[in-house]
Amino acid sequence: MGPHPAVAAIRLAVRRVLHDVLNDLTDLPPTPSRGIPRAATGTPPLVLVACSGGADSMALASALAFEAPKLGIRAGGVTVDHGLQAGSDLRAAEVVTRMTALRLDPVESVAVRVGRDGGPEAAARDARYGALDEAADRLGAAAVLLGHTRDDQAETVLLGLARGSGIRSLSGMAEVSGGPGRTHRYRRPFLQIDRQTARKACMVQSLPVWDDPHNIDPAYTRSRLRHEGLPALEKALGKGVVEALARTAQLSRDDADALDAWAADAEAGVRDEDGRLECAKLYALPPAVRRRVLRRAVVAAGSPAGSLFARHIEEVDRLITGWRGQGAINLPGRVEAQRQGGRLVIRQG
Repeated sequence: MGPHPAVAAIRLAVRRVLHDVLNDLTDLPPTPSRGIPRAATGTPPLVLVACSGGADSMALASALAFEAPKLGIRAGGVTVDHGLQAGSDLRAAEVVTRMTALRLDPVESVAVRVGRDGGPEAAARDARYGALDEAADRLGAAAVLLGHTRDDQAETVLLGLARGSGIRSLSGMAEVSGGPGRTHRYRRPFLQIDRQTARKACMVQSLPVWDDPHNIDPAYTRSRLRHEGLPALEKALGKGVVEALARTAQLSRDDADALDAWAADAEAGVRDEDGRLECAKLYALPPAVRRRVLRRAVVAAGSPAGSLFARHIEEVDRLITGWRGQGAINLPGRVEAQRQGGRLVIRQG
């Protein structure tokens, strides 16, 4: 008799991702920035799971522990202690114990200090990814698996829609993501699996799970969306809203990727011999492409991508499309943009 359907579903999702990791290790040359152990070294690659102790990440940890050895992959785990609740260190230690019981190795807890930039949710996320990046670099991990589900994807799309941030926000979370030199680090096997399936998989395997009180705290935007917004949408529009939003994310991502590629190709053609952006040539571009060229230029000048919103780029765009002699535009990261003699100058002040 085979495993429960929920268990089978999560294991299959993880198996596919692990095959992708192995394929990437074969196709990509080793670089010091990736810190990836190669097959040539004789050391099996290491894949980590980021585990909070919740149902999604515990289901993921269990599936990784089951599937990785069959593919010759070492499976480890990291839990991040955000220090935002009393006894969070004890909770992190308990998660380490649970991961160790699944025979994950290495397993560790990393404590972080959460700042205030961007609000509590964004600050916690930045601290978490910083800790995961550090652990992955130090341990030489080929990939880090994250337990985001289809429900999380739907929430992300709705949050992007509410911010009015454009098609890239509507594309939600990518199945594969990472920073410079680590573009394939983070993998999300569960983006096509609903939250209830992950919880069911934990239940039938008798895996203890922890329900983070922040997930039901109305002080947090995502919590309100999860417990009030999405149920209201499903009541008004019928079942299937989550699946439709997840499809929207994938379609939006395909469109956004195509427009990003177009903008990257177009950028060289709108610069003069000194590399300055020419306003007339920018004006001739389709608006969606032009705004992407502007965003690329602003980020290259030193503006943090995570702090750069659509309204910032719209202000810069008006220097091209609505020029009335206005002054410099101040942007995050002490970057400013101004029009000078038919050229757009973007630099850090």
